[in-house]
Order: sequence, then C-alpha cells, then structure tokens
Amino acid sequence: MKRRSPIIFTLIFALIALISYVSAFGLNLGDYRINSLGSGVKQGLDLKGGVYVVVAIQDKNVNADMVDRTIQLIKERIDKFGVVDPTVVKEGNNRIRIEIPGMNDQKQALELIGKTGYLKFTAPDGSEILNGKDIKNAYVSIDSYNKPVVSLEMNEDGTKKFAAATQKYVNQKISIYLDEDLLTDPVVKTAIPDGKAVIEGMESTETAKRIASLIKSGALPVTLKAENVRLIGPSLGSDALQRSILAGIVGISLALIFMLAYYKLPGFIADMALIVYIILTILVFVLFKVTLTLPGISGLLLTIGMAVDANVLIFERIKEELKMGKTLHAALNAGFDRALTAIIDSNVTTIISGIVLAIMGTGPIKGFAVTLIIGVIISMFTAVVVTRFLLGLVVDIKALSKPKYYGA
Repeated sequence: MKRRSPIIFTLIFALIALISYVSAFGLNLGDYRINSLGSGVKQGLDLKGGVYVVVAIQDKNVNADMVDRTIQLIKERIDKFGVVDPTVVKEGNNRIRIEIPGMNDQKQALELIGKTGYLKFTAPDGSEILNGKDIKNAYVSIDSYNKPVVSLEMNEDGTKKFAAATQKYVNQKISIYLDEDLLTDPVVKTAIPDGKAVIEGMESTETAKRIASLIKSGALPVTLKAENVRLIGPSLGSDALQRSILAGIVGISLALIFMLAYYKLPGFIADMALIVYIILTILVFVLFKVTLTLPGISGLLLTIGMAVDANVLIFERIKEELKMGKTLHAALNAGFDRALTAIIDSNVTTIISGIVLAIMGTGPIKGFAVTLIIGVIISMFTAVVVTRFLLGLVVDIKALSKPKYYGA
C-alpha cells in the first residue's frame, strides 16, 4: 500500500481537480456538452422570479382533510402545466401560499390555482351530459399530424353517458365548462362508445396542458379567494444571487488560504476535502431536486464553516498527540478518534435544530433548514472519512511522512 500511495494520491488529486473544473465551468466535447453542476440546481422564487399568491379559504367548517386535498389538487394542476417546483403550503388556519418560480403571468396562475366550481360537459342546447365525477383521466398526447391534443378517459358511468351523447350530437359541438368559463368546445366527428376521446384544435402544447390539467383536477373542495398576488421579477433575485455567489467564493477562498497557510500539508488535505464537500453538496441538490433559495445559500455557507471547523479540531488533536511523542500514524489515529466525539456532538445538535426548523418553519426558514441539514451531514462525512483517507495516503508517502509537516 505504501508503494502505491503516491500514485493513488496523485490520481485522486487529478480526479478532484478535473471534477471541480467540470462542475464549475462545464465541458465542451464537440457535439457533446457537459453543463456545469450549478446549472442543474433549481432556484426558488426569490432567485428565479415568478408568481406569489396567497389565497384564503372562504368556506366555513373546513376540516384538515379538505385543506390537504385542496393543496394536493393545486399542486397537481400546476405540476401538470409543467411548472418546476411550485411551493404550495398551508399558512395559518385558512390560507394557502403558492409560489410558482418561472411563471410571469398572474392571470394564468390564478386560473390554474383558483378554478373552484363545477366541471361539466354540455350539449348544444346547454343541457348537462356529464360532469367531473365521470372523468377518469385527462392528459396531453400527440396526434398523427404531430399536433398536441387532449386525450380523455371516462369511467364506467361516464362512458355510457358520453357514448349516448356523441351518438346523438355527431357534427355538433360539446362544450366543456369549469364554473361558467368555457374551456373548449370541440366538434363531435363520430360516436365514441369506448369512453376514450380526443380533443383536437389546441393552439399550443401549453394550452393543451392547461386544459387537460383543469379537466383532470376538476373542482376544488373549497372556495378560494386571492388575497395577495404578486409578480416577482428575477432582477432582484439575480442580483442577490450574484452577490451571494461572490460572497461564497470570497469566503471559501479565505478558508482555503487559511487552512493551507496555518496547517501546511494537513491544510492542503483539508482543502481537498472541502472541495469534495462542495461538489457532493451541489450534486445532492441536483439529484434530489432541492430548490435553492437565498436563505438556503446562507445555510450552505454556514455548513462550509462547520466543515472547516471539524478539520481544525482534528488537526489540533493530531498536533497534541505528536507533541506527546507518538508516531505519525499513531498520532493520526488518536487525533481523529479524540476529535470524533466533539464533531459528532456539535453536528448532531445542529441537525436536530435544523429538523425542528424544517418541521415548524415555512418558506425561507424551511429552505434554510433543508440546506443546513444536507450540508452538515455531508460535512461530517468529508471531515471524518475523506480527510482521514487522504491523510492516510499522504503519511505513507516517504517524502511527506516527517512529523514537522504535521505541526510537531
């Protein structure tokens, strides 16, 4: 192992350097492009801009199940429209807060959120053919002309009603209403006995998604009234994001320089582990689709400081063991073992605090808590596992195995 340590360490260093470069700047390989890792992190409303809505429930004697059902239906409507990571949460006893990043049409947002009335299919004479309870599914598909259409599936009762209606109203329109608003009025071309219909003539895929979403979700179990509707522009969030990134770069750079200047070789190893920590944290954000907000960035930067603090504890313990006359390997093992308890204690209490904030908090507080918890867990891993592994490789390199390089 000792003979291979220089080679293994060099390969790991080169790999970390390569991954760091690709993560920060991406990589262009001719026709194939690897985007930077940060570009895959989803941004919250305060960074990306979008529509912010607070609605109040107007009905009395509303129970928790009805509110939960309303929240779920709103989420389904927005998700099916293709909006990324909407936030739909209960506020107080009778309000729901909705944040839709990336949307810039308040009217469209309110239409998706607040359709509360009765979904019905009507005949040319205005009589009702079937209602939302008869619809099993509605989704967007592409027809043989590569045009978007809305595909409908009825349940057993709906199939019977629709078969009779389409048999009767061939070459006439069947209108679909939600509340008193007309969603669409397609012409019946032929009788449909199997309960599977297609609505053609969609202006765009977005229109088809909107209509399919409203038909499938149907009416909400409660009546909602918009109390606060705001369009948040991305300029403020973009400026704040750039400032946060700059602050993060400066803070991380100072931490890297301090560790290298003060702890020399162990500091260099800590810097490598810190870079691994940053890459792993961003990767977790991307894989688990964590939405990053400004408070979340604050939580992330805080955990970077905690990762550095863990390495400081470890290195100081190692220095104490070396001063007691122990060999380098013995000092390394004892230093990690003695620092482990303090590291676990401090990080576990932080995680507990983060869990409480995530459960009890809302909005920005929850965003801060989530990034804090993720960052603390990963920082413990990199400090205890990655740093120890890299130091173990370094002390096996003959030219770097002198105690003076480690603070003795």
